[in-house]
Amino acid sequence: MDQIQHNFIDVNGLKLHVAEIGSGPTTVVFLHGFPEIWYSWRHQMIAVAKAGFRAIAPDHRGYGLSESPPEPEKASFSDLLADLVGILDFLGIDKVFLVAKDFGGRPAYLLTVFHPERVLGVVTVGASFPPGPSVYIKNLPEGFYILRWQEPGRAEADFGRFDAKTIVRNIYILFSRPEIPIAAENQEVMDMVDPSTPLPPWFTEEDLTAYGTLYEKSGFRTALQVPYRSINEQFNKTNPKVEVPMLLIMGEKDFSFKFPGREEYIRSGKAKADVPNLEITFLPEGSHFAQEQFPEQVNQLLLAFLTKHV
Repeated sequence: MDQIQHNFIDVNGLKLHVAEIGSGPTTVVFLHGFPEIWYSWRHQMIAVAKAGFRAIAPDHRGYGLSESPPEPEKASFSDLLADLVGILDFLGIDKVFLVAKDFGGRPAYLLTVFHPERVLGVVTVGASFPPGPSVYIKNLPEGFYILRWQEPGRAEADFGRFDAKTIVRNIYILFSRPEIPIAAENQEVMDMVDPSTPLPPWFTEEDLTAYGTLYEKSGFRTALQVPYRSINEQFNKTNPKVEVPMLLIMGEKDFSFKFPGREEYIRSGKAKADVPNLEITFLPEGSHFAQEQFPEQVNQLLLAFLTKHV
C-alpha cells in the first residue's frame, strides 16, 4: 500500500484525487462504485503494477479525496465521463484498459461507446454493459434501497443519524448479502443492519477506517446524486454496441445478479448481442464486492485478460 502514490489534478474546475502505482507502457484505469473509493481496488492495483502495467484509480468527483462540485445535486454521469476524459488528457494517456464495478461501469461504458479509440478493453466486476440498473428495478417494491435513496431527503435523514464510518459499515454488511436490500414499509435502510452484526471476514476494521475517514471528508451529497438520482440520465448514442474486448466477472451471490431479468440477460447470451467480444466468468461464492472478497481470483482473471489483449 505504501508504494501507491497520491496526486491531485485539475480537471473541469475541480481538484480530483488519483491514486497511482506502476510505470509500465500500458495503463489500467480502475473506476469504483458505492460505497467505495479508489481504495476498493488496492489489491488489483498492486497486482497489475507488479505485472508491468501502470495502474490509476481516481476518486470520482465528490468522493474520497476528490473535490465536490459546487452544486452536488446537479452532478451527472456526463460529468464523470468528462472527468475521465480530462484525467486521461491531463496525464497524456491515449488508450487504456478500464476496470469497473457497480456504477463505475457506467462511465466505463460511456467512454467505450463515445470514445472507442481510447479503450483497449474493459473488465467489470458485477456490472454488465448495457442495460443499466433502471431497466431491472422497475418491478421492485418501494423499500428497495435505490428507490429509497432516490427520494429527496429520505437518505439524508437516514444517514444523518450516524457517523460516516457506521454508514459505510452498514452498507458493506448489507451489500455483502445475497439478498436484494429491501426495507420494510416502516423501516429505514440503515436499520436493516443490526449493530452487533460483524463485518464480512475479508473486510477489516482497518479497511473500514480508511473508508470512514474519506467519507467523513466528502459526505454523501454527491454520492446520492451519482449514481442514485442520476440513474435515468439519457445519452444520445445511436449505436450502443461495445466492440472492444470485455470480461464480466460475476459473483453468483452478488445481490444485483438477482435484479429481475438480469441473470437471464447474462446467462442466456443476450448480453453478447450488445457486447460481441464478451467473456463471462462466474464466481460461485462471489458477493457484490468480489474484488475485495476474492482478490487473488479476480487478479488472476484480470491479468489473464490484460495479457491476452495488450
